Parts: sequence; C-alpha cells; structure tokens
Amino acid sequence: MNTDFYCVIMAGGSGTRFWPMSRTLHPKQFLEVAGTGKSLIRHTYERFASIIPADNIIVVTTDRLGKLVREHIPELKEENLLLEPYGRDTAPCIAYATYTLLKRNPAATMVVTPADHIIVGQDTFSEDILSAMEYSSGKDVLMTLGMTPTRPDPNYGYIQVSGGRCNMDARNVVKVKTFTEKPDVELAKVFIESGEFFWNSGIFVWSAETIRTEMERYLPEVTRLFAGWENAIGSPVEDMFIEKVYSDCIKISIDYGVMEKTAKAWLYPAHFKWADVGTWESLYNIVSKKDEAGNVFNSRHILSKDNAESLIISEDRDKLMAVTGLKDFIVIDTHDALLICPKSDKRVKDFISELAMPGYEKFK
Repeated sequence: MNTDFYCVIMAGGSGTRFWPMSRTLHPKQFLEVAGTGKSLIRHTYERFASIIPADNIIVVTTDRLGKLVREHIPELKEENLLLEPYGRDTAPCIAYATYTLLKRNPAATMVVTPADHIIVGQDTFSEDILSAMEYSSGKDVLMTLGMTPTRPDPNYGYIQVSGGRCNMDARNVVKVKTFTEKPDVELAKVFIESGEFFWNSGIFVWSAETIRTEMERYLPEVTRLFAGWENAIGSPVEDMFIEKVYSDCIKISIDYGVMEKTAKAWLYPAHFKWADVGTWESLYNIVSKKDEAGNVFNSRHILSKDNAESLIISEDRDKLMAVTGLKDFIVIDTHDALLICPKSDKRVKDFISELAMPGYEKFK
C-alpha cells in the first residue's frame, strides 16, 4: 500500500431524512440498513482499509458523535479521530483534515468520502479509487468520482463534462464543465438525455497541497481562521484552537465553496455500483430483493395483501408486520415512533420538518 495515500471519512451528518431510525444522537451513518449486520460507517472503514494503510484513515465527526465512531471503529487510532465542536458542512471539515494531513505528510494524496454510501463491487471500487489517487498524486487537479446516471433523480448533484457520452464507460479522466446541485426531475431528464452529465458521488480525490491552495483562494473566509495551524494542530492546544475556528466559521459545502469555482476540477468516471442513501426512497431504489409487487420488507414475519412498490421496515425484525392496501408508501416502525407517508422524498421531507415544532423535540 502507498504510504502517501490517505482516506478522510466525513461522519458528522445528521441524516434527518432517514427519520425515525436516524436521530440527532444516532444518525444514519451508524445504522445497519443493508442487511449485513454492519453499520454504514463500518462498511466505509473496511472498504478503504483494504486499499489504504489503516494508520492513514482519518474520521472527522462532531464531538457528540465521537463515542459512536469509537464503538463502530474501535481500532481507529485516537489521533485519527478529528472532532468538530459544531457541524459546519463539508468545507470546514475538509479544511481541518487537510491541515492535519499537511502537518503529518506534506506529500499526502487524499480521498475524501461520506460515511454513509452503499457500494457494491469491492474489486471495481478499489481499482477506481486507486486509479484516481494515482492520477491525482503530484498533479494540480481536484478530482470527483462521477457515477453514470440511471434515472432522472432529483436527489443527486449533476456534473457536466467535456466530451459527452463517449466518456461514460471510459477509464480516463475528463474535464468538468459545470456543477448543478439537485435539479428538479424535468431538468434532470434533460441532463441525462444530453449525454454530458454524471451524478456527483461526493467522493473526492486530490493532493493535500492542491486542495489547500484552492480553498485558500476561494474560501479565505474559512481558511484564514486556521492561521497558525502549523503550531496548533497536533499540539496540546489543538482542541482550543479548533473550538475558536469553528465558533467563527460559516457553514458551507466544498462543492459550492470550491468545486463550482475552481478551474482544476476533473472527473473520474467510476464503474462500481453506488448509492447515496440519503432518503428512504433512495434506499428503496437500490434494494434488489423485492416481492412480486415491488415491495420491500425487512421483518421475518409478514402479512401483506394488496400492497405495491412500498418500503415497510421495522426496527424489530421479529415483529409481525400486517399491512394492506398501500401503494408507493413508506412505513418505518421504531420503538418510539412510526412513520407512514407517501414514498415521495419531498413529501417525506416536508412532513418530518414538523418535528421542529414544540412538543416533538424528544423524538428528533
């Protein structure tokens, strides 16, 4: 394994659209949703530990989730768990990890990944990640892994590339033209029909020095807060230093803050099967095991009649689930909450937003 290769796992998200299983203090990256007995973050760690030295894997999360990370990845080195005092989206998270790696190894090439993806095909995944890292090592590029779109999904970001559809199956990097964050279905259809767009996987590859330079160019309001990092990071005052940084830091994504502005954005067309399970509908779409009516159940005891294309899940897999007459619905049952809602992502999002109302705080 290349000792200059590093992995940064971003694990601070709240996963609100995976409610009621995902909660403020136990978000979706710590859930087991793939039927394997392992959480999403555990799968992510093991996936990268097979291609990158374990000592080079860093997890960035918030203070309140640090204990959960340690429970799910007990072998993670203490110094490789970076704790953010507050969630500030992906750009500050990546800045913190980047300065940490530059302190340890200025020649570092890093892959940055969310903790909650589902990946199928480890061999293909490993080949794609290592190819992207080898290309980016020592080059002045910011690489995104792009996924070939299979449907006009409004839950994903879209990346337009130079060269059109001929690059869809090629194992070569392509220049990025534009980024579009979560278009509506009609615009997504136009994108797919044009043959020029990939889904944005949210997995990035670059050298630590290149992303540092581009962040300092396009996000000075974030990077200037890290002034003095050379002496603070890795020292006894690191926690105090990071607390001050995050107290003054804006909330901004790396896509909006850097990738949409830089002239160094490139895309590697990935070939593994991927899903960003950000919503219950996206989980339904990737589950291959459905009954003849297109329903997904996880309980061991099912009484189903006249249901179609619905997702019906119980936290207690030994509970009898008796359901009839539902089409395109979601039923999610936990020990203290029950969600019954049309499968449309927008309707679920609008509905559960009411949890912010007084009287429901304990269920968030």
